[in-house]
Amino acid sequence: MEKKILVLCTGNSCRSQIAEGYLKYFAKNKAVVYSAGIETHGVNPNAVATMKEDGIDISGQTSNNINEYENIDFDFVITVCDNAKENCPYFPSKAKKFHHNFPDPAKATGTKDEIDQQFRAVREQIKNYCETFIKENI
Repeated sequence: MEKKILVLCTGNSCRSQIAEGYLKYFAKNKAVVYSAGIETHGVNPNAVATMKEDGIDISGQTSNNINEYENIDFDFVITVCDNAKENCPYFPSKAKKFHHNFPDPAKATGTKDEIDQQFRAVREQIKNYCETFIKENI
């Protein structure tokens, strides 16, 4: 049976979107992956671009609010920022909870190249985390 994974962050625009893309990629058809935020900020175009560089298209993903998924019985919930971990509304679930605070590339400043580099750095951290997560849990 497919496992259900929920990735949570504050705005569901960058980190959780990247993680959703990689979890789907590494899990193949062994898991259904969702992502959501406490708020919805839309999918960040830089997140789409940095994933495309690695051959993964997340342009069809949507920015969702945690409340949309309250009736889904998740197996795993992964928070990817401290704010989401601390402010996530409680929802009854037998899900195993995981947490890793990734830097927010949307807060990157500097030239376009510097911002792109920060997106790539966070993308690689999330990619490694997701690959390990799938190997160990799915």
